[in-house]
Amino acid sequence: MDDEVLTFPYAAPPAPGEVARIAPGVLWFRLKLPFQLNHVNIYLIEDDDGWLVLDTGLSSDDCRMGWDAILSGPLRGQRLSGMVVTHYHPDHVGLAGWLARSFGLKLAMPRTEYLYHLMAAHGRGDMYDAAHRAFYLAHGLSEETTQIVLNRGLNYLTMTTGVPEAFERIKQGDTRRMGGRDFKVLTGGGHALEQAMLHNTSDKLFFAADQVIARISPNVSVHPVEPDEDPLGTYLSDLKQLRASVPHDVLVLPGHGLPFHGLHTRIDELIEHHALRCGRIADVCRDAPLSAADLVPALFHRVLDPHQTGFAFGEVLAHVNYMLGRGDLRPEVTGGVHRFRTA
Repeated sequence: MDDEVLTFPYAAPPAPGEVARIAPGVLWFRLKLPFQLNHVNIYLIEDDDGWLVLDTGLSSDDCRMGWDAILSGPLRGQRLSGMVVTHYHPDHVGLAGWLARSFGLKLAMPRTEYLYHLMAAHGRGDMYDAAHRAFYLAHGLSEETTQIVLNRGLNYLTMTTGVPEAFERIKQGDTRRMGGRDFKVLTGGGHALEQAMLHNTSDKLFFAADQVIARISPNVSVHPVEPDEDPLGTYLSDLKQLRASVPHDVLVLPGHGLPFHGLHTRIDELIEHHALRCGRIADVCRDAPLSAADLVPALFHRVLDPHQTGFAFGEVLAHVNYMLGRGDLRPEVTGGVHRFRTA
């Protein structure tokens, strides 16, 4: 296999309400999302007593209708046996509560992701909003833009049906037996905190969740509850570990986009992408110190909606914190706003 080219076994995704048998004992379908990234991939893994659900979709009418079409169509008369949720983002965990209540499914999920979901979905209040407001203002967002992001951008985190009160923890190094096959659990940070991935060596399958996607770079953000954290450093380190532990010739089954071959190539591309972004920040901060808000248009050359603005702002700060840790930038505070100059 050519190490320099990604290849796609399917040129297009399954049509709405349809599934594709993407690999032995693996079904793939999509659910519609109301964002620029307009879909999420759902996988069903054949188990001894039915189909295990890998990720669930957003709590929205479109996603519920999508599930209804699958369950009354290609999966009619078949049983769902359980569910694994890879991470806390609502497009992946959003319908976990609904699936648990409707079909009696037990949830398996990394502990950090389960607990962070509870905080993000249910912990919003005056203290939570005040922390976000201070965070955005201190990094240069205007009052007006900050209010828009608080009112609309963060509502995304509440688009879930909750999670069951009890769950099974999955963690790095676990092995799950499903349908007579062993799947090794891997976890990675950066995009989420402890995002779960599954690797089956016998059939060369790698369920990558949002850690490695073919044509987009997963969002890597700093959050107000950990303003000095270095998620980009974590992400890059975990990508390198993934490259060393999972072979290049697996079929990568991502949370978004098309399944593909060429894992190591894509990991190298993602690492290079972030190096180029750091280089861009160093270039624009050379002549004058800039805030994170100043840097958003330098890295994102399009109009952003409130949902995207929150992600872009967090991603800029992820690069800034990474560069601060490496000594590539130095911080300055003027007028209560944090700015950064190339060292």
